[in-house]
Formats: sequence, C-alpha cells, structure tokens
Amino acid sequence: MVNNLAAEIYSAFGQKGLKQTLEAAKAHVKQLYLSDEIPWVIGYSGGKDSTAILQLIWYALIDLKAEGKCHKDVHVISTDTLVENPFVAMWVEKSLERMKETTAKQGLPIIPHRLTPAVKDRFWVNLIGKGYPAPRYKFRWCTDRLKISPSNTFINNLVDKRGEAILVLGTRKAESTARAASMDHYENIDTNTRKADGLTANGSLDRVWVYTPIAEWTNDDVWVYLNSVPNPWNFPNQDLMGMYQGATEGGECPLVVDKSTQSCGDSRFGCYVCTMVSEDKSMTAMIANDDEKDWMLPLLALRNEIDVNDANRDKKLDKLRRDKARRDFRRMNGTLTVHISKHGADIVPGPYIQSFREQLLQKVLEAQVAVQQMGPPEVKTLELLPLEELEEIRRIWLEEKLEVEDNLPAIYEKVIKKPYPGEKRAHHPVLNTTVLDKLKNYCAEHNDGDGLMYQQVRAVMAIANKHKHQLRRANLAAELDESLEKGAFSSLEEAKIFALERKRHELQIQYENSPNLSDEEKANMAEQITIITRSIKEQGYSSLLIETEVVSDDI
Repeated sequence: MVNNLAAEIYSAFGQKGLKQTLEAAKAHVKQLYLSDEIPWVIGYSGGKDSTAILQLIWYALIDLKAEGKCHKDVHVISTDTLVENPFVAMWVEKSLERMKETTAKQGLPIIPHRLTPAVKDRFWVNLIGKGYPAPRYKFRWCTDRLKISPSNTFINNLVDKRGEAILVLGTRKAESTARAASMDHYENIDTNTRKADGLTANGSLDRVWVYTPIAEWTNDDVWVYLNSVPNPWNFPNQDLMGMYQGATEGGECPLVVDKSTQSCGDSRFGCYVCTMVSEDKSMTAMIANDDEKDWMLPLLALRNEIDVNDANRDKKLDKLRRDKARRDFRRMNGTLTVHISKHGADIVPGPYIQSFREQLLQKVLEAQVAVQQMGPPEVKTLELLPLEELEEIRRIWLEEKLEVEDNLPAIYEKVIKKPYPGEKRAHHPVLNTTVLDKLKNYCAEHNDGDGLMYQQVRAVMAIANKHKHQLRRANLAAELDESLEKGAFSSLEEAKIFALERKRHELQIQYENSPNLSDEEKANMAEQITIITRSIKEQGYSSLLIETEVVSDDI
C-alpha cells in the first residue's frame, strides 16, 4: 500500500523542489555540451515532452552564450509526414518559424529543420499509387517511410560529416513499462561507454548517442515545468496545454493526482489516416470540443474509408470483406499466396485494384476541396495531394501498372474544376480512352466479368509500345512473358482453385515422401490438406480472417 502510494505521488521535483531540480538539469546540459565537439540533434514533435527538453537546452545555451561558450550547433529536427493532424502540423510549423526568428535575435546556434519523406515514400503515393493496403499490425509499412527514414537520413548525413552525433529525445520512463524497460536496456548495455555522462547507446543508428534529460519526469512534472517557465522562443506553453485539452474527451485537462484521473497527456497526436488505432480519439475530441474545427471531418472520413478495425466482430468481418473486394488476388509481382488456418484456406489479397485507387484519389481530392472551403484562412491553400505526389502516382499507374488510360488528370479536373497542371501527354493512336473503352466493352461481351482479359491485352499493348522506338529490344520478350504469366487467369475463382490445388498437391507430396516427419507433423499436414479440400468448394474469398496480409513491391 505504501509503495503504491509512493508511485502515485512520485515527482522528479519532490526531493529538491522545482527550482533546484531545473538548475541541476541545466547544469548537466551545459557540462555535456562543453565536454566535446559532437553536434546535437533534438527531436521536436511540437508536443509537451519535446517542448520541455528543447526549453531546458535553450536556457542552458542562453547561459553559455553569455559566457562566450556556445561553440557547436544544435539541430532541431521535426518530421512532417504530410498526413499529420493539420491543426498540429500548423502549430509545429509556426513554432519552427518562431524559433528561427528568435535564434537570429539571440545569436544562438540552434538550427530548426522541417523534414519530409521522399516523394516515393509518402503515404498517398504508396496507397493510391502502388496500391499498398492501409497499414495494419501485420503490414505496418508507414512508420519507416514517413517518420524514421527522414530523421535517420538527416542524422546519418550529419554523422558522416562530423563523425558522431548526440540525439536528444523527450522519452520518459513513466510513459509505459515497455518504454522504461527499453530505456534501461540501452542505458546498461555493454556498448554504452558513455553511461557516466548520462548518455545511452542507440539501438539502430551507428555512432549516435542518446540523451534523455527528462527520463525520470512524470507526465505532471512536464506540465508543471511548462506552466512555470516561460517558453524561450515566445510560443505560449498555455496554448500547448489548450491544444492537449482540446484533444481530450470532454475537454478536460487536469493534473493527475492518482491513477484514476485521466490526464490530457494521454492525448496522442498522429496522422489523420492512421489505421493502427481503432479510433483517432485526439482529432475526434478536437472536433467534438470545438465547432470551429468541423472542417477536419472530411479527414476523419478518409481514415474511416480505409480502416478495417472494429471492436465488433461482425462489423470487422464486414470491413475485411469490403477490403478484400477492393484488392487484387495477386501479389505485386503477380504470384499467388495461400494462407491456411483452422477456419479455412484462401488466397491472401494483394494491392488495391485500379478502380478503388481511382475512387480513393477522387475522395482525397474532394476532402482537400472541402477542407479548403470549410477551414480557417491558414488551410485555404492546404494540399492533401500536392502536384509532385500526383505526378508520382500518375507515373506509377502508367509505367509500373501499365494503366495507360491515364485517368488521373481527368479525375483531378473533375474535382478541382481546373486544368491539370502536370505534364501534358500526347494523344496516342491506339492507347487512348476511345480505343481502350472499345476494348473493355469487347472483353466484357466475351465473359470478362473480372476485367482480367482486358487488363492482359492492355498490358501487352503498353509493353509493345514502350519498346517500339528502341533499336535493341532485349527486355521485350521477358516483360511480355512476365505479363502473360501474371494474367494467366480469367477469374478470381479460377486463380483460387489453381492456388489451393497447387498447395494441396505440394502438401500431399511432402506427406507421402517425407519419412522423417513425426506423427504430430503428419497429423497437422493431413489436417491442412483436409481444410484446403473443403475450401476449394467455397465461392470467391472466404470469410476467413486472414491475419498474414503482406504486400511488398520487392518480392
């Protein structure tokens, strides 16, 4: 009981008080800063924890500047995934601008950077362009591309120039048990030769040390500090607390006094398209708490369009069936993958099909128009899909997926009501809308219900056209063979039966010709053969909840 009470009332300021604790923290920052020539990189998200560490370091540098000892750069990096909650993204952008203005006046070596993913890694380019399904637990493709890669690229480039770097993070052990365990691990690992300096090893970046100056602070400690000490780049911390308050259900943001009290620090600001959570509670709360934020509703609708999560099992099954209907039965490279569970056997669905990707493009552009019309002045020019992303999506559709109809400009003009500003494409005598529509209708009249015959003929014509002006057509035969093999099936049902029968045949051969199998292994294999035999008789995709959904463009 005493231990529980101590845990509930613990504060990093409890022993020495706020002022002395902050002075000690600032002294350590100054000591570490002066100890070597290694540049610092501060990870800044605009949230409370990263604001707290930047404040601590900022005030330490003010002291060092007065002493004539500011001798090395401190880089502040903030990664904008370009699908962030726009209210938070605007907050961070304004904050970075204010930092630049203030550091120029104060003469501090603090350099803010706004990082963005490479065009090829951006969310809509992968989802609408390549057809990656919305991120989920078995296929979480977004974090590396959108968040980790931009920051790691910046840090690695700095390390290449300077030899080492110190990465300052606002991570705290009180965030979770898993977080505390991870921080303790890297603090005490054998490779951490700078533990005495208060640094920890980095698990993924070579020659990068991690500094966590508020590691022992609680959630309340952070808010006490931010509300007690003025923001040094003149960006009111009270407004930051108001943002957290607005993102908390009920609009309340109390300080936590026991475990039963909900803290506004539990708000998590993330991407408005995030399907890794069952609900975007922060954006939903923002809209519920402030009628003036109704303009974000179209963004919530986009997330719900691609989400497959639901606490209700029947609703989740309906979402999964809808999701599978939107996806190709083949992998990116045209192969078929079979998944077997005790519930049945089926083909693992692949990337989103052309029709759904085009529908989604239209809906994103419609959301962009709605946000611009409904939102405040600062979002009147907000682009959910800037031209560089539209052009990359268009290139993927034309060159990689051979969708030579080139429908993107027409979809853009239909929604935006303006001429498409991208590259003009010359009219082709064969690969144009008129001819392709006739081909599609002809195929439909000859039992091409799934459109696979049309896709096959279109792909062959596109490949032949790509090579027609080349003197040496070394790759022509290989590309045609690959396309013909990918389009070997006239329907989903035909592909499913082929894949399941092939898998059953493989298992049967292994069962009959593997003398070293244990009785348990043979029993499991026999059960799989029975499950496949039963599943072959099902029509279309089964209602099986396939958990191993993996789609990749490099397999």
